Amino acid sequence: MYFKSTFFEDYQLNEKRVTLGRTITETDFVVHAGHTGDFFPHHMDEEWCKTQPFGQRIAHGTMVFAIGIGLTASEINPEAFSKGYDRMRFVKPVHIGDTIHSEITISEKGEAKRPEMGTVTEHVEIINQRGEVVMVCDHLLLVKKKN
Repeated sequence: MYFKSTFFEDYQLNEKRVTLGRTITETDFVVHAGHTGDFFPHHMDEEWCKTQPFGQRIAHGTMVFAIGIGLTASEINPEAFSKGYDRMRFVKPVHIGDTIHSEITISEKGEAKRPEMGTVTEHVEIINQRGEVVMVCDHLLLVKKKN
């Protein structure tokens, strides 16, 4: 992880970056359940899941989001501030043993209320080892302009 100043003008529409992968483990399930209090059987009860149509435990959507977004944090941009996330969808389930990575595309740029800032939208796709999109969202940024 390192610092890299990227100003509003430096962002290019359709510019894309791809992260490294991360394999989801049973420990991830247990730790996330402990952090959130979400011990639903869909995530924690292997035997019960075998009786369900999906047949195995499903990762918490919030865990997939947290890990997938965490993968994007390989560089710190001191010129940008996260405003949040829009249009989040869990497209396909993630299971223990799946490996996910994130692909980030600059999808929108616009003016901000403050004239010294601009807005940038990063479209994030989290993708499994089979090339299937498992989660999508838009990351909204407020970014300093060059003077």
